[in-house]
Amino acid sequence: MAYLHQLPVLFLNPLDHEGKRFIRIWFKPNPFISKRLKEAGWTRYSKTYKCFVMHHTSQAIEMTHQHFQGLAKVDTRYLYRPRRLRPVQGAVILQQESAALMEPLEKVPVRPVMRLQPLEHQGKQYVQLSFQYSKEIYTCLQHSKVARWLPDMQCFVISTESDSLHKLLTELEAVAQVWLAQTMHIKDMALQARLWEQNYLKGDGYIACPLGYLEKLFLLNYSPSTIRTYHSLLLRFLNAHKDKGLGGINAFSEEAINHYHRQMVQAGTYSVSFVNQSINAVKFYYQRILLRHEVQLNQVERPEKPERLPQVLSKQDVARILSVTENLKHRCMLQLLYAGGLRIGEVINLKLTDVQSDRNLLLIRGGKGKKDRTTLLSQKLLENLRAYYKQYRPKVWLFEGQAGGQYTVESIRNVFRASKEKAGVKAPATPHTLRHSFATHLLEQGTDLRYIQVLLGHRSSKTTEIYTHITTHALDRIVSPLDNL
Repeated sequence: MAYLHQLPVLFLNPLDHEGKRFIRIWFKPNPFISKRLKEAGWTRYSKTYKCFVMHHTSQAIEMTHQHFQGLAKVDTRYLYRPRRLRPVQGAVILQQESAALMEPLEKVPVRPVMRLQPLEHQGKQYVQLSFQYSKEIYTCLQHSKVARWLPDMQCFVISTESDSLHKLLTELEAVAQVWLAQTMHIKDMALQARLWEQNYLKGDGYIACPLGYLEKLFLLNYSPSTIRTYHSLLLRFLNAHKDKGLGGINAFSEEAINHYHRQMVQAGTYSVSFVNQSINAVKFYYQRILLRHEVQLNQVERPEKPERLPQVLSKQDVARILSVTENLKHRCMLQLLYAGGLRIGEVINLKLTDVQSDRNLLLIRGGKGKKDRTTLLSQKLLENLRAYYKQYRPKVWLFEGQAGGQYTVESIRNVFRASKEKAGVKAPATPHTLRHSFATHLLEQGTDLRYIQVLLGHRSSKTTEIYTHITTHALDRIVSPLDNL
């Protein structure tokens, strides 16, 4: 291992030239490294910059790693650092005052969790209230005006009307935090905002997210996850400037808004996605709600997202994970993730009618981007699904919880985690890794990339092309020139 620390190091740095993205390769003077770079067909020496350069693509980076494997270390630490901001007129030198601005929302003390989930009982729909026993919560529910005890199910329930949930939140405000199961969908935006903001201290000057903002996102058919993200980011922005009041914030100049996001970039503690989403959320508020279309927010250079390859499991690891999953329902869910390349949310949204056995197809309704598609239905999976149906007899959803209704995302994650540990698979992986593995293994079998794109539901072929950088397809046929000496 001591030898590895003595390997020469190549540092990859970003380089912009005539509007195009390149990589500048820096290393301590070393004739061997220079010779290897000259041999690499994807690099060239630039007389302008007095160094070796290459195109900024994930394929070029991967080839450089392989070219110097065991000979030198390729270091990308500087490649993905946020760019320095271009100076603009009126730019402000930031100081430590930004710390308070970046964390504007204080949380209430931790409280016990009350979990709400759908419940069907004797043909009626209820909302079940589940919680770890607490005398304060139990006493509160006993005196509640909306909750009642259901003896047959041994639990408290409320009706499905939004008024009941509003009153329940008021009653539990001091004793519990209310969480919704992912299978519950709220269309009352006032109620949804209240649920999302229940953990924040409503001190002097607190600014709640304008209801019209959420309603506009909902009417434009934004996904629930996007609405929640935009809500939290706008809430942060508004309360970072609460001393100005909502009227003052609404009149902000573009430079004042850019100043806020520049602080986030310069802080270096926020991810690329976080900063970009914050810019989008605030821009939506000014342009679509306040109708201030002159607010473009172009003066902040958005950080570039690192080009990371997805994690993929080998066929042997997938087989081991599936083989140790003894519960038939659990095994069918994991097989679906791998056999059809499904996302975890698409699995729980499957209905019995979506399994089209006569056509050997699975119908995926409302996938990412609200797109419908079809994907493969494995014969081995179909046999297991038939056995599963005979044993469990689901009513509407292909996979249902013990108390009815859809299965939950958390439960599938727990199943995968337990099976992975039991199988002794050490590689980092999540249920989504099975989708990446599906695509990679299809590519290695020789499946055309266009068909894989359709099966995965990718809008652009560029998204699917990332799997070409991690597959070993045809690499085993390439003979190293060393072996021909």
